[in-house]
Amino acid sequence: MQAQDLMTKSPACVTPDDSAQRVAQLMADNDCGCVPVVDARDNSRVIGVVTDRDIAVRGVAKGKSPETRVAELMTRDVVSCDAEANLEEIERMMADRQIRRVIVADPDGCCVGIIAQADLARAARRGGDVQDHDIAVVVERISEPA
Repeated sequence: MQAQDLMTKSPACVTPDDSAQRVAQLMADNDCGCVPVVDARDNSRVIGVVTDRDIAVRGVAKGKSPETRVAELMTRDVVSCDAEANLEEIERMMADRQIRRVIVADPDGCCVGIIAQADLARAARRGGDVQDHDIAVVVERISEPA
């Protein structure tokens, strides 16, 4: 199974100049907890991600307003793979980096999708190449205290 088989295609994206309120609204509208940050509206080259945790810890906990720019909240160290990455690579990235989502990017670094740990669980439920035990190991490793 490859990334392209698991990913949510064309996820909602924001730019560094968008507000915390805008990204939070996109999360609500798209039922997600992570939104890729791209360098411009007309260019989907990924430069970061903003998660619900980023909003809570870097924003709300520090008294920032809903108008705070995404650039102040986002995580710049993006973990990505290409659409042909295999399941084992994706699981290893998530476990080794203790992340719940991986951006899927094309050769130019443009966002084409996103894979969340929930996508792995859904694939296991469908009976694909994903095994319940593998998901349990990934979730356990992601959740280990740093």
